[in-house]
Amino acid sequence: MDIFERKPYQEFMHDSQDKKLNRVLGAFDITIMGLGIIIGTGIFVLTGIGAAKYAGPGLMLSFVLAAITCAFVCMAYSELATFLPVSGSSYTYAYASLGEIFGWWVGWSLILEYSVGASAVAGGWSAYFVGILHSCGIELPKVLTAVPADGGIINLPAFVIVLLATGCLILGVREGARVNRVLVVIKIVTIFAFLFFAGPHIDPVNWQPFLPFGLDGVVAGTAVLFFAYLGFDALSTAAEETKNPERNMPIGIISALAICTVLYIAVCAAMTGVVPYPELDTAAPASYVLEYIGLRAGSALIGTGALCGLSTVVLNMLFAQSRALYSMSRDGLIPKSLYTVHEKYHTPYRLLLIIGIIVSLVAGFTPIHIVAEACSAGTIFAFLCSCVGIMVLRRIYPDIPRSFKCPAVYLVAPLGFIFCAFIFAHLSSHTLVLFVGWSILGGIIYAVYGHKHSRLRNGKEVA
Repeated sequence: MDIFERKPYQEFMHDSQDKKLNRVLGAFDITIMGLGIIIGTGIFVLTGIGAAKYAGPGLMLSFVLAAITCAFVCMAYSELATFLPVSGSSYTYAYASLGEIFGWWVGWSLILEYSVGASAVAGGWSAYFVGILHSCGIELPKVLTAVPADGGIINLPAFVIVLLATGCLILGVREGARVNRVLVVIKIVTIFAFLFFAGPHIDPVNWQPFLPFGLDGVVAGTAVLFFAYLGFDALSTAAEETKNPERNMPIGIISALAICTVLYIAVCAAMTGVVPYPELDTAAPASYVLEYIGLRAGSALIGTGALCGLSTVVLNMLFAQSRALYSMSRDGLIPKSLYTVHEKYHTPYRLLLIIGIIVSLVAGFTPIHIVAEACSAGTIFAFLCSCVGIMVLRRIYPDIPRSFKCPAVYLVAPLGFIFCAFIFAHLSSHTLVLFVGWSILGGIIYAVYGHKHSRLRNGKEVA
């Protein structure tokens, strides 16, 4: 039963003082990081697919339901990020509250969440890139812009953008944050430009019927769109590189979620109001909407902004993935050699290189809708464990000060768990099968390697 042994709070805090990672991020940086990772795929990619295949105009309600669910979970994460301001996010919280086996399971799910998520976003980036070239009269051969399942050889633009983002992250957190700020500003301007161009062409007739797939379609749409909200979960992986995390993490997490929800609903209303929902089945819906109303120049402009927006998502997902694995390596659950930090750039460069190569291959050869739904499964499972974990940590460590405390935690956390479980149950069958298979593979790896090399169990320090 030692697989349920918890890593003590004191050890987590001791690890966070190893000074290998630099604390350079402030509240503004965390908020911008949140906008960078949350605003992207949900607006620029999944809105069209979600409306066409799942919820129709009712996708606006899907965003509302997802936001309500995330609000409950957001309160829990804000407390957890200040209570344990170290790298690792949900992995760290599960390890401290539910034990090593759950910590591993959540960490393994984060690999699915961030790596697969970055791949899906890179696929959307490629669609906009190809669309911009098309509007300029340049046609790339399909063999270089489509995955094998869609008749191509490799999605080369998706492959390349992942490698470029990886290189940026290896150069340092501060440098990555600067690039992120510029791209996020461009992205926000792009969203308002889209609303300005599309708004006058909204026809309320296109919102009828509002629920063509019924309430089940709204819930199914929420399950897919959960992928778009995983940003605030990723934010907590940066706690160990944040100045005054007890103050700055809650501000960044809550602000990012609130701003993004408003923008998501506004863009969804505009898209489904301009174009009949069955026609939005495209990985580049924003550009398609403007082309639909005859604004080809506007379409190119929006496509360029979308490229910047999706670039920030790829950048931040790779960042979050590397920090989660960094914590797992520090704990000995994956090879400790991956814990190495570059002497000059202060980044876990070995992890970033490995992640970058794997994600680029997945992006280049895997269909986008499959990876997007698989990412949602990993996200929701991490949320479920965090909702339980916050109540356990309140019981285990009642006297440790918390600069931010989740209000009515024994009401909010169970509601977050129930909402997440309800959405998880509405994931597609092939997504659930993939998640179960991924979990079984992870269990085997833990039994063969992680359990034997666990630092907690062996009582050894990481070199």
